[in-house]
Amino acid sequence: MHTAEDYFICAIADGLGNGPIARQSAQIVPKVLAEYHDETLDELLSRCNEHMVQKRGAAVAIVKVDYKRKMIQYSCVGNVRFYLLQNGGKMVYPLPVMGYLSGRPQRLKTQEYPYRKGDLFFLHSDGVTLKSPKASLMNSCGPYELYKKVLQTLERGDDATFIAGSLLL
Repeated sequence: MHTAEDYFICAIADGLGNGPIARQSAQIVPKVLAEYHDETLDELLSRCNEHMVQKRGAAVAIVKVDYKRKMIQYSCVGNVRFYLLQNGGKMVYPLPVMGYLSGRPQRLKTQEYPYRKGDLFFLHSDGVTLKSPKASLMNSCGPYELYKKVLQTLERGDDATFIAGSLLL
C-alpha cells in the first residue's frame, strides 16, 4: 500500500505454489510499488512481470484511487478478485486477465470506474471464497464489519489475503 496526497494504491500478490519460492515472487510487487507508485497500473504490472523472469510467478492485482478525479482503477493478471459496491447499490466486478505474471509478455487491461464517498471495495486472493460477494458487501456497515464477516468464512489450508476499504474522499 502507498498513500499520497492525490491517490492511494494497494495490491495483492499471490505467489504460485507455497513456501519460500512463492514468497519470493510475491515480494517483488511491494518493492516495485514502493519505488514506482506514481506510474500507471499497466506500467507497474509490466515492471513486476519483468522481475518474474526465472521465478515461479504470481497472480497480482493493483487498485489505485485517484482522489482528484474521483476514479478507482483496477488491473489484474491472475485470480485476484475486485468488487466495488457503489452508493446506489450497484456492484462493479471487473473480470481479471487470466494467467499470472511470469516474465512472459502479458496482455494488460486497466479498468476505471467513478466512485463516491462511502463506496466500499474489496480485493481478495483465491484463498477467500464468498458465496455472495454483493450480499456480503451490502450487509456490511463498513470495511471493518466486512473484514470480520470474511474472516469467519476462511478455511484452513490455503493462504488468504484480502483488503477491505471505504472511500472517504
